[in-house]
Amino acid sequence: MSALRFPAELLLRAQGRGLGMRCAFIDVDGVLTDGSLYIGEDGESFKAFHVLDGHGLKLLMTAGIEPVVITGRDSPAVRRRLGDLGLRHTLFGIADKLTAAQQVMAALQVDWSDCAAIGDDWPDLPLLTRAGLAVAPPNAHAEVLAVAHHVTSAPGGRGAAREFCDLLLMACGRYGAMLDSALHTLDGR
Repeated sequence: MSALRFPAELLLRAQGRGLGMRCAFIDVDGVLTDGSLYIGEDGESFKAFHVLDGHGLKLLMTAGIEPVVITGRDSPAVRRRLGDLGLRHTLFGIADKLTAAQQVMAALQVDWSDCAAIGDDWPDLPLLTRAGLAVAPPNAHAEVLAVAHHVTSAPGGRGAAREFCDLLLMACGRYGAMLDSALHTLDGR
């Protein structure tokens, strides 16, 4: 039995055409991070990531939902984190997220009803307004919050992406079995 609950209407939307979403678009700044940019005097940038979010992305891959990170910025810190997670689809320095998303969708042979998206600012709006499920963290811009089907409880960089992942896993019916498997693995029974 899971402690996590989502409204039935939201779970139905997150099921897409009945089997769950097949692709999840994820922004970095403001979603996987809190949106702060730390830049040292030599120009190096630092970003803080939450382990819950990273584990959620790995769980999506295990469940057959393809996480696709599309970010407008590029930095060694982001490349390192996403590389450590083993994500197959990561696009950096992308000004036109819509075109990039459509190219990935064509490669994955999915359409918008098979896709969910989480973002926090105007560059994410083209994906959020087309995706079958649009999610935003509570720290998102007002225009993004206005189009979101769900606003996470956790803020960006502090578990928002994990909540997004958990919602998708629950909607496709994989959450309970994955949780049960983790429980048995952790206690050795």
